[in-house]
Amino acid sequence: MSSNSVVPIKFVDSLSTLQELLDTLKSIPDSSPPLSIDLEGIKLGRNGSISILSLYAVHKGIIYLVDVHTLGEAAFSSPRPGQDTSLRAILESPSVKKVIFDVRNDSDALYSHYRISLAGVQDLQLMELATRTYSKKYVAGLAKCIERNSPMPGVAKAEWKKRKDEVSRLFDPRQGGSYDVFNERPMASEVRDYCAADVAHLPVQHATNDRIRLSHEPGYDGQASNKALGPWVEDVTKQWYPVHSKWEDNDLFEDDLHDYYIAAHVE
Repeated sequence: MSSNSVVPIKFVDSLSTLQELLDTLKSIPDSSPPLSIDLEGIKLGRNGSISILSLYAVHKGIIYLVDVHTLGEAAFSSPRPGQDTSLRAILESPSVKKVIFDVRNDSDALYSHYRISLAGVQDLQLMELATRTYSKKYVAGLAKCIERNSPMPGVAKAEWKKRKDEVSRLFDPRQGGSYDVFNERPMASEVRDYCAADVAHLPVQHATNDRIRLSHEPGYDGQASNKALGPWVEDVTKQWYPVHSKWEDNDLFEDDLHDYYIAAHVE
């Protein structure tokens, strides 16, 4: 990703870069949005392996891609010098809030391979199901949730799905691809961006689900003055909403990740 990107992506493939990540996570304000987490791997689960753990530290505006394929156990167990903080401790802490879309395979892989028991997790797939006003028989995938609920404009949604489908062909065996692309180093830029893209969407999806749930409550006031407030607290100065980069507005900044993430405060 270029240096002028709105949401920088940092690749964590050494103990020094891991320490940088842990420094970022050592003191997360209680009022901060949850960490957004996603895993990629080969047959992700107990019968496969973890390649990348994507983590969006929303309070810092940075996406970290932890190279589990390279670091192995050290990715989770190496503490900060002189401290007990490790990625394992953060993932297992009930007080550190995290959002994951469909936690099942991620949890299976982390527990089976590294005995990590996730805690403090909100599953956005279940949140979407709970706020749905039509049939709740089947859960929806992330792409479908973004298509239905995201404030992203239609043109941007189509572009995001197009790029997601293009990268899917690289790793989906049904389309002639191989999951080994997640273990190739250096990682191809389009695969790196794919790993980052889903966690970049999770804060917006999380806030959207909260709004839907709030609107269903008996005491909801559609004319309340606090509706003008953003979904995050004031000390979080930059949040990321998906929009199309072709919009003409001084508040819009192009992001190489998918060309349509901007800093928050768009009316």
